[in-house]
Amino acid sequence: QLQLVESGGGVVQPGGSLRLSCAASGFTLDRYVIGWFRQAPGKEREGVSYIGRTNDFTYYADSVKGRFTISRDNAKNTVYLQMNSLKPEETAVYYCAANLYVRGSAWMNSSSYDYWGQGTQVTVSA
Repeated sequence: QLQLVESGGGVVQPGGSLRLSCAASGFTLDRYVIGWFRQAPGKEREGVSYIGRTNDFTYYADSVKGRFTISRDNAKNTVYLQMNSLKPEETAVYYCAANLYVRGSAWMNSSSYDYWGQGTQVTVSA
């Protein structure tokens, strides 16, 4: 059974950093592209970042460019999201999602992904 498990969330002060992990079980992650999404209370789920099957292809939402970095370690079957300079408005549940293929700008659409983790809470607060 394909399963994704996020970890690394928590409470951090504004300007702080967190590194989220997305670990896969039941399948080999290197065949899949991965998206990170977040959803704040009362808001729609939004695409944050994307990584192709290797570290050569990455995309970011404009709001996180220069602060977030996505990477993957296929040997560990894990994808990471390093988040720096976090802002209170980035408080949300963060999800990773996987699919064999996602076309171009569709990476930001949650409907482009078939497999989802359960999410990890990130709270940015003083």
